[in-house]
Amino acid sequence: MTAALPAAAIDRLARFEIELPSWGFADTGTRFGKFLQDAAALSIEDKLDDAAEVHRLTGACPRVAIHVLWDVPAGGGAQLAALARARGLRIGSINPNVFEDQCYKHGSVANEDAAVRRRAVAHLLDSVELGRACGSDTLALWFADGTNYPGQGSVARRKRWFTDALREVHAAMPASMQMLVEYKPFEPAFYHTDIADWGMAYVLAKSAGDRARVLVDTGHHLPGQNIEHIVSFLADEAMLGGFHFNDRHYADDDLTIGSIDPHRIFRIFLAICEAERALGRDLPVEFMVDQSHNLKPKVEAMVQTATTAQELFAKALLVDLDALDAARARNDIVAAEECLKQAFATDVRGALAAWRASRGLPGDPLAAHRASGYEARAAAARLPRKKTSGGSYA
Repeated sequence: MTAALPAAAIDRLARFEIELPSWGFADTGTRFGKFLQDAAALSIEDKLDDAAEVHRLTGACPRVAIHVLWDVPAGGGAQLAALARARGLRIGSINPNVFEDQCYKHGSVANEDAAVRRRAVAHLLDSVELGRACGSDTLALWFADGTNYPGQGSVARRKRWFTDALREVHAAMPASMQMLVEYKPFEPAFYHTDIADWGMAYVLAKSAGDRARVLVDTGHHLPGQNIEHIVSFLADEAMLGGFHFNDRHYADDDLTIGSIDPHRIFRIFLAICEAERALGRDLPVEFMVDQSHNLKPKVEAMVQTATTAQELFAKALLVDLDALDAARARNDIVAAEECLKQAFATDVRGALAAWRASRGLPGDPLAAHRASGYEARAAAARLPRKKTSGGSYA
């Protein structure tokens, strides 16, 4: 079944921006090793070049998230902003790193050592200042803190340390900045994770301050979790701050969006549509990507992600919410489900291709990228540096 997109859906898609992660363009791997690609980015300039290519093809990705330890040039935030601006981009969320340094072996803001806790908070405060300097309005926080064995730590005391840290950081943020608190049920800790689910993130965000919200990573859930339930609940509480879009088969696989369960993402977008109708305007949330493409070519995977997100959002926008509510009112379960099935079964690719063409964009961004020779040019320019550096970040 195919269909044209109504004007309201076109207008909403035109406002739909997807933030790309700098780390998604670099060589990555698993615990078993790093897998190198000739065209993978080495420097922040490379990453911004790749992000600009995705934005050129899709018109939907003008922002780039950065990881503080990996992406900041010698000139700091001002230079970072200038590099992005020169490529038609802007810096998106600032992502601190309080999990790689050896001092964080036993945690960061929940470490038993007060000096380590202070060092972690200082890094978060530095990240706020970096965001101020490069014009970012979002501080995205994920922590690896947790324990591996029963008795290793006091859960309640660690919670209080988290509360104190987030309050201090929130107080230091400029009025234009928001804090997003992410959660994860496990990894790298094996016994307990300090922010293990949306409820814990909600409580910590609430206690941090009025500009703190919850960040939902679509891969950070145990199998069987009803993510759209969480999305609807948080949106109704005005505590939904944003998304890290990806997909997974088990948990946190960081696969491209919709590659495993597109219907799940469709249902999440439908929850957004319903929340926006109730609110009467677009939800003030950040749509971000958190993916590390170990096997797919980096730029191709990001183009796939952006176009798939547009397709699934478009399908959700086709759901007749009035008919859906009417079916609900008379407890017609079958009719209500059919409203979703008909929209999900609609092929929106042709309509999206025509919409892109009307905006001067390639109708098929992935095909346009493959025809452009961009990856071959990037590989030719980067491979000599990659060989010199041994494939590590420049």
